[in-house]
Amino acid sequence: MPAYDRNNIFARILRGELPCKKVYEDAFALAFHDIHPQAPVHVLVIPKGEYISQADFCAQAPAELLVGFWRAVAKVAHDIGLEAEGYRITANHGPNGGQLVMHFHVHIIGGRQMSHRMGNMARNGEPRGERGGEQQ
Repeated sequence: MPAYDRNNIFARILRGELPCKKVYEDAFALAFHDIHPQAPVHVLVIPKGEYISQADFCAQAPAELLVGFWRAVAKVAHDIGLEAEGYRITANHGPNGGQLVMHFHVHIIGGRQMSHRMGNMARNGEPRGERGGEQQ
């Protein structure tokens, strides 16, 4: 993974340099609506700190940030009304995992029935993107 880029879009949102449609914020996390939603409800949750990926976050973040971040994710899902019907939490890791912004973040996706298939993953022997399915 590359070094953390302090000018990535999520770092700039955290610093208040770029706007977002905020859903929640506390000392550990910021949650906001995705600008390219893949479902009726699509919220991103980012930790406060310079973490590239889930692996980086788990290895480097202090315990109180790890706990506070995941509690924030659960609170956001509850507060936006997704608990009763269910939702999906996704975190992409690196280029092959579909990570576009190199700041660790999770997607909370819901508001509709999801397929059991994960995103647009191809089956064995099938070119990527040939089958349908929701994007992540």
